[in-house]
Amino acid sequence: MDKQQRFEELHPDVFFLTSEQPTQLADFLRQCGWIVADEAVQRIEKPGEGNMNYVLRVGTDRQSFIVKQSRPWVEKYPQLDAPIERIIVEAQFYDALSEVAGLQSYIPALKGFKAQHFMMAVEDLGEASDFTNNYKKSEQITPAELADLIQFISGLHQVSIGQLQVPFPDNQALKTLNAEHIFNYPYLEDNGFDLDTVQPGLQTLATTYKKDETLKKKIQKLGEVYLGEGGTLLHGDYYPGSWLRTAKGTRIIDPEFAYVGCAEFDLGVLVAHLRMAQTDDAVIRAGLEAYDLTTRTFDHALFAGFCGAEILRRIIGLAQLPLDLTLEEKEHLLLWAAASVLNPETNPYLTGLPEKDSVPSIDKKE
Repeated sequence: MDKQQRFEELHPDVFFLTSEQPTQLADFLRQCGWIVADEAVQRIEKPGEGNMNYVLRVGTDRQSFIVKQSRPWVEKYPQLDAPIERIIVEAQFYDALSEVAGLQSYIPALKGFKAQHFMMAVEDLGEASDFTNNYKKSEQITPAELADLIQFISGLHQVSIGQLQVPFPDNQALKTLNAEHIFNYPYLEDNGFDLDTVQPGLQTLATTYKKDETLKKKIQKLGEVYLGEGGTLLHGDYYPGSWLRTAKGTRIIDPEFAYVGCAEFDLGVLVAHLRMAQTDDAVIRAGLEAYDLTTRTFDHALFAGFCGAEILRRIIGLAQLPLDLTLEEKEHLLLWAAASVLNPETNPYLTGLPEKDSVPSIDKKE
């Protein structure tokens, strides 16, 4: 059964977004009011391979925009079920920030949303590339780019939840799926994923962490916090795949994992990926100084735990990254991550603490 058949069996009255039926798509766009009656669709293409959702760029004789649909599976891994309602969260995130001074310029403008079709249209940001190239040793996130990333996340975390026109969804179904892949799946000794297919020797390296009961208990507690409630609007997946370089500067996309929770999660994920991208330590520290901690209490242990957990799951879990690291470098990074979970004081970020000499480092080499 192909994807369209599978989708239409589950949702027979919902339009299925595909580039293979351009006439039907053009008619649908007119019905939505996203193009006018005499507007001609001239180009339909994929702007890139989406991880969670199916995405198309539509070019007409008058405009270009992005159309995005969620399906009841993960687009990159269609064997994995996922809550189809996640597109509602993404659309509401964009809508909520559209009037927030200092943030709206970082996100694509929401052109339209059709909840019954699990589909939205947003501004086309033009030719762009995400930040995943920064996992290469030869690439570095610049201080100016990191300043943008910190400015956005700091501003987002100051958005008043009580002043949102519509209560933000709890996104619990997608959080539950995400929690499985962050806090449980990587630590199953026989999860069916042979890490040696990623890098020879990685499966043996991972066994140490899969058998560490003390670590797994801490990870489980972090998962409970993640699945709980908080008071801060989060992006929920703040990593290089959600950051774009465009002709107009840094932009932030893909907030389908957004929820109201603990700011420490977004920040932990951010720092984890800076570490995995081997960003210069001085750049990380200088960038984080711009994050506004004056309006909130900050739990450094929670931040450190989330930071370590994200590194661990990205190296020994299913959601692999194009990391430019030797097996030895991954071993050092896993040690650092486990220490960040078990002994949060060893994580030096957002504390002013000096780097511990006992903690392995894989900072980029000259």
